[in-house]
Amino acid sequence: MSTKNQDMNRRRFLKNMAYSSIAIGGLPHIVKARTLGRQGAVSPSNKINMSCIGIGGMGTINMKAFLDKDDVQMVAVCDLDKVHARRAQSTVNYRYKNKDCAVYFDFRELLQRNDLDAVMIAVPDHWHALIAVAAARAGLDIYGEKPLAYNIPEGRALCDAVQEHGVVWQTGSWQRSERHFRFACELVRNGRIGEVHTVYVGLPEGHAFEEKQKRTSGPVPEELDYDMWVGPAAWTPYHEECCHFNFRWNTNFAAGAISDWGAHHLDIANWGMGTEYSSPLDVTGSAIYPDGDDGLYDNPLQYKFECTYAEGFKMIGANAGQVPKGMGAHFIGTEGWVHVNRGGVAAEPASLLNSVIGPGEINLYESNDHYANFLECVRSRKLTITPAEVAHHAILPGYLGNIAMQLGRKLRWDGKKEQFIDDDTANRMLTRPLRSPWRF
Repeated sequence: MSTKNQDMNRRRFLKNMAYSSIAIGGLPHIVKARTLGRQGAVSPSNKINMSCIGIGGMGTINMKAFLDKDDVQMVAVCDLDKVHARRAQSTVNYRYKNKDCAVYFDFRELLQRNDLDAVMIAVPDHWHALIAVAAARAGLDIYGEKPLAYNIPEGRALCDAVQEHGVVWQTGSWQRSERHFRFACELVRNGRIGEVHTVYVGLPEGHAFEEKQKRTSGPVPEELDYDMWVGPAAWTPYHEECCHFNFRWNTNFAAGAISDWGAHHLDIANWGMGTEYSSPLDVTGSAIYPDGDDGLYDNPLQYKFECTYAEGFKMIGANAGQVPKGMGAHFIGTEGWVHVNRGGVAAEPASLLNSVIGPGEINLYESNDHYANFLECVRSRKLTITPAEVAHHAILPGYLGNIAMQLGRKLRWDGKKEQFIDDDTANRMLTRPLRSPWRF
């Protein structure tokens, strides 16, 4: 078949699929072989057939990690940036010394395959939930990058889809698979520092749009499907300084450093406090926003939010300069403190670092390889170390804090309804309209 005819058929297929998707809620409902009774079985070769959607920086790291696993066969890659997609295809083919890896530029087309067991998704935040829900409906197990979703309602939709379709979910919050993070949280959980009353979560500052950078939007690169890249977000003209990695500094696509790093360190704070399925009772916040930068980067530069929990402690998230120990999670109790970040664990008294967690104490979920943990759970159908519901509650205080910062007042939260109490203005800020034709 000629390239021209292939392109015409692809366009016709996607057009028809888009129309049918809109009729049933915006995303395709696809019935896979596994949903018809395979009960978690993987491909006949006994390898897990995987694909990747989104192969930029983190997506490439994830893809290469899965390529290193003997029980994975990477069969397809997908990215709406053709340079990213073809580079990934070449990487896979080079690794396997063949040309079998298929390449796609639209995730909907990839999800029509009937030979997939699992998918890795590493796309900008505003796309997280929509693509993940589509993959869950397709019956695929999912390794999805953090944060779980662009906002709280979309995170809830993702959690519900994972539950409804019985798929395995692993969030890319890999700190849980590092021994020293687990040890720090076990110290806290087992009362080594007494009753914890305060948890500080130190995060990076945001980014301003520098004067030396171009302020005008330029032509969209030929290799990029920019309309698809914007996807469900509000339409905004292309700007190279707000695309790919830098999407995170614009509120149309992400929540800045709060969602980027908060999804990691807030997760560890919850793990240490045993509040992985809990929500704050209330939240306050304040922030300094970029000034005079024409709105390209509009997420907060400096920020601080404080949440109160029914468990009797306060969680304070802020850029690192506003908390006692800087980046990481800092637990303060009646008999000492523990601080953990990617550099290691510190404690007072220091003798806590020699503490041994006994078999009769609280021993947290142990994973020493985040990718292997996902693959093990694909086979066993057990919960991963970072399931969807845990990731949802990890980023939730950050998103609540973000709204409190913007409104400048204390907000009360109903964790069961996932709504603010008696505050219509704040509740409207929980969600966003999805650009047509996208919807759940």
